[in-house]
Amino acid sequence: MLYQAPRGTVDILPEEQPYWRHIEQKIARVCQLYGYERIDFPVFEDAGLFQRGIGTGTDIVEKEMYTFADKGGNQLTLRPEGTASACRAYLEHGMTNLPQPVRLFYLIPAFRYERPQAGRYRQHHQFGIEALGDIDPAIDAEVIDFAWQFFYSLELSKLALLLNSIGCKKCRPNYLRALKEYYAKHAAGLCADCQVRMERNPLRLLDCKQPSCQPVAETAPKSADYLCPECQAHFDKLKGYLTVLQIPFTTDHRLVRGLDYYTRTVFEIQPRVAGSQGTICGGGRYDDLIEELGGKPKAAIGFAIGIERIVLNLKKQGIAILNLPKPGVFIASLGEPAKNEAIRLAQGLRREGIGVIMATGEKSLKAQMRQANSLGVKQTLIIGEDEVKAKTAVLRDMQKAEQKTVPLADLAGLLRSE
Repeated sequence: MLYQAPRGTVDILPEEQPYWRHIEQKIARVCQLYGYERIDFPVFEDAGLFQRGIGTGTDIVEKEMYTFADKGGNQLTLRPEGTASACRAYLEHGMTNLPQPVRLFYLIPAFRYERPQAGRYRQHHQFGIEALGDIDPAIDAEVIDFAWQFFYSLELSKLALLLNSIGCKKCRPNYLRALKEYYAKHAAGLCADCQVRMERNPLRLLDCKQPSCQPVAETAPKSADYLCPECQAHFDKLKGYLTVLQIPFTTDHRLVRGLDYYTRTVFEIQPRVAGSQGTICGGGRYDDLIEELGGKPKAAIGFAIGIERIVLNLKKQGIAILNLPKPGVFIASLGEPAKNEAIRLAQGLRREGIGVIMATGEKSLKAQMRQANSLGVKQTLIIGEDEVKAKTAVLRDMQKAEQKTVPLADLAGLLRSE
């Protein structure tokens, strides 16, 4: 039987790695600029963390989580997202006592049982940041500016920022009541999922992608019309800060995001290039989540970016990525004494910081040189019996097809200079 990767997962092959390393380098640099520090979480958590944090009425909890019982009977879930884990770590390790906000970032695999498609996999990778412990709308602006700067560093262009406020637990009930009353008048034409959402998660009605539900959502009541004075002031200040930062945005009344913990600010960044993947960054405030998980009330905001979607958009926009450097030296040898010398030489050069690939097996010199050509190395060292005795090697320039004999003691310095 020939095994294959499970459906909805992919291998990240060597030729794809330059994109991933390039993105990781940009992540590290931008996080340093904004003062965000790395945190890593377990791959699995207590299932209740996500059921309580994300919300039982969401598609993630109801349909997409990988939940299982371990040998001790504990219900565990493969992490579907990073925010709930960040909040759990924030509380567990006493980060509430640190200067606020605590700025964290993570680069994680996440797991959701979704219908696989381009840029959406059952195991995917997320880069996320969380700013925990501050209600100031200036932090909202910082988080959005961070995302904007990150995409700028990747040279991704033609991006659109969509923005909305979905209110708080004080003003949202009035909006949800109006939303349900409006949708009740159109219930007969709604899809099956929206029939359920009307009772369990009304905000998600606005995010439905079914064609039959689109006209209804377009003319639905707007959350911005139901904001309390505090939420309205917060939203107005955020829009003012974005104007100061010269970050263009569009207010989208249908933008709600897919998780129950969001409050006030929600946002998405989408490419405006034809054929690109949809949302490449999504986030918002979750001012009630830390309290919901057992802590004292603490405001917070963050975002998540799918790495696979970033790679697809880099390719779509034709942004060139430098290949990772490969060893530039190949060592060919003839005979066992020469092979012993080649092994010693390869070790010594590597310890000098020079990348080396050494021929193995019992290939002829001609076959070894073919291998060197196929690897695209710049220099090949050839060692035979005469070279072992003389403590030299033949250094061949593969591009110029020129060669010379060099003392082994001089090789490291010569190769480094070339």
